[in-house]
Amino acid sequence: MPSSTKSPPSPALAERFAELASQFRLPTVAAEAFTRFTAAGQADALDTLVEVFEMEAQDRKDRRIERLRRASKLPVAKTFETLDLNRLPRKLVAKIRELARGHFLDRADNILAFGLPGVGKSHAACAIGHDLVAAGRSVLFAPTYDIVQHLLAAKRDLELPRALAKLDAFEVVILDDIGYVKQDRDEMEVLFTLMAERYERRSMIITSNLLFSEWDQIFKNPMTTAAAIDRVVHHSTILEFNVPSYRADTAKTRSQADRDQDE
Repeated sequence: MPSSTKSPPSPALAERFAELASQFRLPTVAAEAFTRFTAAGQADALDTLVEVFEMEAQDRKDRRIERLRRASKLPVAKTFETLDLNRLPRKLVAKIRELARGHFLDRADNILAFGLPGVGKSHAACAIGHDLVAAGRSVLFAPTYDIVQHLLAAKRDLELPRALAKLDAFEVVILDDIGYVKQDRDEMEVLFTLMAERYERRSMIITSNLLFSEWDQIFKNPMTTAAAIDRVVHHSTILEFNVPSYRADTAKTRSQADRDQDE
């Protein structure tokens, strides 16, 4: 016979079980299991059941993050662990760390990272992306040229709306090295269309070695340039990487070491 002296499960345990069952889309289990287990004198088993549900929840989370990581196409090695933060100003590091928490995604804000080649802006953008993925947010990394060519091909095949819809599934798209793209009119138009489509709806992280005053090299038309800048700057955080090139410093150090060895 079931014992009537066993204490009922705690409200916190019951609440957590209901949360997990609902998360797994098991509404009947969420509504009935605790009551029925308790009535049957099996309340002690509920601790184990919740523990198993927690394991399932963690397993699902891990699998989802792995799917997000593969879909993100982020360079595996470009994380905060491999980013030399000591080369960057402390205020810039603090801002990057704050952005990696992902609150800007909830506001559909953008991040704009400016600096000369080799200063770490792409690495920092990827590091933010990796932290966002680890938190379960959807990210896509791509060189701007690749995205433009993809959208241009979609436009030629009359599939541009579908291509934009697929990109819209990502909470943030990292457009790397926008300054290296010198588009013709069609390429400029699809890039502008992407920016306009995501405006105030989805976030972008854009890295550029060109200042805004030089973006006419990308968009050609002054009015289109102004419109593009207006959309990406509104609701944005600007990161300025005013530091020496890491690659140049590395080359200089290597050269000095070679000279010292020859002496």
